[in-house]
Amino acid sequence: MTLFSKIVSGEIPCYKVLESDKFLAFLDIMPLQKGHVLVIPKLEVDYFFDIEDDLLGEMMVFAKKVSNKIKKVFPCNRVGVSVIGLEVPHAHIHLVPINNIDDINFSKEKLKFTSSEMSEIALKISQA
Repeated sequence: MTLFSKIVSGEIPCYKVLESDKFLAFLDIMPLQKGHVLVIPKLEVDYFFDIEDDLLGEMMVFAKKVSNKIKKVFPCNRVGVSVIGLEVPHAHIHLVPINNIDDINFSKEKLKFTSSEMSEIALKISQA
């Protein structure tokens, strides 16, 4: 069972932003920017492009809803999308509010927020 599957099952807590019967969106605990969200399928699939076509399409529509919420809370030029797939063996999409290309540079130092700051960020996005 992956770390993300444990989050889905409730074994590990997360800062939830949006949830459906098939997908979960929650704050990245090592964010590049304030409002950095991960979108995952609840079904455990390792490689993003192994997700069945219909589910993959639904996942992108779900990610779009999350992106619209992020943009309302954190004004930015775009919400950047990245699929890397090396960190956790569970398919996921990074949604990151960006104003320039360096805002989505995964080699730069990650931001740190307190638990209460993370809870506040998640609440703002979920209520947007």
